[in-house]
Order: sequence, then structure tokens, then C-alpha cells
Amino acid sequence: YQMLKGDIKAAFKDEEFRFYFRTVTIAIVLITINLYGSVFNSIWESLRHSSFQVVTIISTTGFSSTNFDEWGMFSKIILFMLMFVGGCAGSTGGGIKNIRFLLLLKVMKRELLQIIHPKAVYSVRLGGRAVDERTISEVLGFFFMYMIVFIAAVLIISLDNLDWTTTITSVAATIGNIGPGFGSVGAAGNYSGLSNLSKIVLSMCMIIGRLEIYPILLLGIPSFWKKTNI
Repeated sequence: YQMLKGDIKAAFKDEEFRFYFRTVTIAIVLITINLYGSVFNSIWESLRHSSFQVVTIISTTGFSSTNFDEWGMFSKIILFMLMFVGGCAGSTGGGIKNIRFLLLLKVMKRELLQIIHPKAVYSVRLGGRAVDERTISEVLGFFFMYMIVFIAAVLIISLDNLDWTTTITSVAATIGNIGPGFGSVGAAGNYSGLSNLSKIVLSMCMIIGRLEIYPILLLGIPSFWKKTNI
């Protein structure tokens, strides 16, 4: 909105947007280099398809311009990682969100500095302001719960005896509300071949991912029902 109003620099003052922009740019450049010569003969065609897939996956839009399941492993791994990153805070995009990854990286940096200088006091700062420890704790808790749900879902889907790629990316794509994954659930496939149990689990992953985990997990805690008098 600020850029449309003519203030181009305003958007880049936001630390989360800068992190998001860098992530998208680096992913596009790396995939373009990997595709050029091996998948596409034109650098511009490589750039076009890599740009489209990076943006559609990190923004959890769910579209595809080509069968990216035929790309090299390097490019697919980058796209797989972007499934966990997702959109920015406040957006309708899925995934863990850029703001949380940014804070996690800052916490990691703080812990490393704390080891080097045990007596020093370091604060995690975002946008020039110190982030309180409760917020950091909530981000760490969310990340841990997200991964627990991901691992549990992968274990259940593995009962279908599908290949590794389909099993893991089907969960990543649904919990992040991405759409297509890789393997049988890739751009040229769909989820129809999965068992009813897997479809139920992946449907739950979509709901949990869309509501950002907390509301669904709270329903399984007895004290929540007593506290709210439901």
C-alpha cells in the first residue's frame, strides 16, 4: 500500500519485508542457475518458471506453471523449504511465517553470542525495538508444535507405504496450505490415490495450518473447556 502511494522506501524499512524479499530473491536466483542448461535452454525461461514457482509456494497460492517435480533435487529442496516459511505476519498465507523465522534466527544469534560472552546481556530486537521474552517463548513454542504435528502426520501417512517424497511433501504442502507437493501429489498429480485415513489426516493438517495450530490443540486440553465453561 505504501509503495502504491509512492513511498517506495517505506516497505523496505520493515525488517520482516526485507527478510521476505531476500528469501524470495535468493531462492529465485539459485533455482534459475540450477535450471538453466539442465531443464531449460533459455535463461529467461528458467527465470520465469523459477520466479513463478518460488512466489506461488512461499505465498501459498497453490498454482504451478510447469511440472516442477521434474526439476533437479537442489531446486526441489529449496521449494520444499519455502513450504515451511510461508507468508508474512497478518497475511492469509500459510506456513510458519517469515516473522517467526526471523525471530528464531535472531534468538539463535543471541544464544551463540551468549556462549562467547556469558556475562553480557543481549536482547532480541526487531524493527529497532526489543522483543519481550514471552513473545520469543511463544514463537519457540509455535515452531516446536508445528514440527510435532508435521512429524506425527508424516508417521500416519507412512502407513500408506508411499515413497518418501510423496509422504513427506504431502504433509508439508497441506499443513502449510501450499497445494501441490512432490511425487504423487506434485504439480502433475493429486491426492486421490491416498487412503481415506491419509485424506482425513491431511484435511486436519490443512485446518490446523490455516488456524495456526493453537485453536485446534487447545480443544484437546480438558482445562480449556472448564475455563471457558463450554
